[in-house]
Amino acid sequence: MLIRVGYEFVYECAAATPMLFVLNVHSSRVADMLVPDHMVTDPPLPITQYYDAYGNLCSRLVAPAGPTRVSADAIVRDEGRLDEFAPEASQLAVQDLPDETLQYLLSSRYCEVDLLSETAWSLFASAPEGWWRVQAICDFVHERVKFGYEDARATRTARETFDEQVGVCRDFTHLAVTLCRAMNIPARYCTGYLADIGMPEPHGPGDFAAWFEAYLGGRWYTFDPRNNVPRFGRVLLARGRDAADVPLSHTFGPNTMTGFDVWTYEVDEAAVEAVEAAAGLRSDPGV
Repeated sequence: MLIRVGYEFVYECAAATPMLFVLNVHSSRVADMLVPDHMVTDPPLPITQYYDAYGNLCSRLVAPAGPTRVSADAIVRDEGRLDEFAPEASQLAVQDLPDETLQYLLSSRYCEVDLLSETAWSLFASAPEGWWRVQAICDFVHERVKFGYEDARATRTARETFDEQVGVCRDFTHLAVTLCRAMNIPARYCTGYLADIGMPEPHGPGDFAAWFEAYLGGRWYTFDPRNNVPRFGRVLLARGRDAADVPLSHTFGPNTMTGFDVWTYEVDEAAVEAVEAAAGLRSDPGV
């Protein structure tokens, strides 16, 4: 299947303001990009890029005083497979984990493993190790936390989500990640696009999504405590310890976001030409 993804943010700045974005499709999906997600700004601005410590592509620019529009429009080819189900995936003992996974057992900005460790063991010590323990954690978070955009708060931590029992997808993810780490299961935070392909109507407005990956049986598997069912069409942007490592945008000065639009939906082959033409990749949409 083909999935059209993109965004448009509009900022109003009082003065020149440096900005950092983590909005490019992850390098693991580059081969699937039929139309690349090049960032475009209005007014045109110099953009520099670098890879962070987690392998995510980051973009830097300085927005001038006044309005600045930042956007991208891309098409990704996707195999259309549901999230993998691997009930046989086992949990490795800590001493057998690869070195690079150990950082995903530790506390981080939004994931206070130390504060929820005792709670996690009281809740999940009797759950079967491996896949089913992670799934038990997802089931618990899905049932405990009520989803609502009105409950979004950028500073909410996993412990606060556990106590307040409300949040958005990043809060579901932070809590599940923290409980997994407390049970000695490496878990890393993911952000990206998630279409409503295959889901009953009506579909909600386009948005970015958060989920996580747990390290089981020698590899990483996708889990989604917010939806808690296998889904189609995830398009990964970035991975990190938590949302602090992978901010979609970070601004270094006062500003007001006056526009926010995100899209992710299935399209046909004809849409490729239209998007290429709009991006200046074709001189004639009919070519």
